[in-house]
Amino acid sequence: MISTLSIVDLKDICAFVHARTGMIFGETKRYYVERRISELMRVRGSVTPQDYLAVLRADETEVEKIINSFTVNETYFYREEHQLACLSRSILPDVVRKKSPGDRIRIWSMPCSTGEEPYSIAIWLLENWHLVDAYHVEIVGSDIDTAVLRQAGEANYGERALSKLPGHLIEGYFEPKHAHKHKLVADLKESVTFTKANILDPGSLAASGRFDVIFCRNLLIYFDDEGRRLAAQNLHALLNPGGYICLGHSESMARISACFDTVRFPDAIVYRRGEGGA
Repeated sequence: MISTLSIVDLKDICAFVHARTGMIFGETKRYYVERRISELMRVRGSVTPQDYLAVLRADETEVEKIINSFTVNETYFYREEHQLACLSRSILPDVVRKKSPGDRIRIWSMPCSTGEEPYSIAIWLLENWHLVDAYHVEIVGSDIDTAVLRQAGEANYGERALSKLPGHLIEGYFEPKHAHKHKLVADLKESVTFTKANILDPGSLAASGRFDVIFCRNLLIYFDDEGRRLAAQNLHALLNPGGYICLGHSESMARISACFDTVRFPDAIVYRRGEGGA
């Protein structure tokens, strides 16, 4: 196990991760990087960090492993609940003004991590939006991390992930606890589709289609200015005209792109794509 990365090794590894994900790491994240690289090198049998970098440049399977290792997946059900309230009370009532009963409403959770966010959206709408059955609501969860996508598909959660959910919702939407885990009921699990996507790679987003609402919370903080601008550009392209995007509480689209209007609803500040444009 490596005890410390040289300045050159740290720079080269962080540059590789940035090129493939847009995420910024450096000296301030040295311990975080060293822990992950040490384990990856141990499993692969690489002697030096430069040996491991050579493996990364030649093996896409190993690239997937380092991406999965470096992504941050802090999440739980009903996180930032005020935005869910905003979705049902303000955002969707505006979205459906331009739709007819039976029309499709598409909601995207990116990054979706282990699935708590898109499943929370599904539960919230069933519980709090009286028009949920009047429209065809399609919820898509996407992430760059294939390991968390597999977990999202399994939909098996521990107590910490469910700690903010009221007891009656756990009883209503999850199977009885088994081996300290609660499995989401099949009907709700099937209401969310999961896909691999990189918000900085238009090619990986090409098949996504457009959405009426995008939840992209606590992702842009990991990018540099150029990465944030590119992400905003791609998000704008994926929104229907008049569609909305919800960011994390410490993020502001107003500081990144002039392509969105800031909308201050009673429950949350969100960002809207203008009605014009293709």
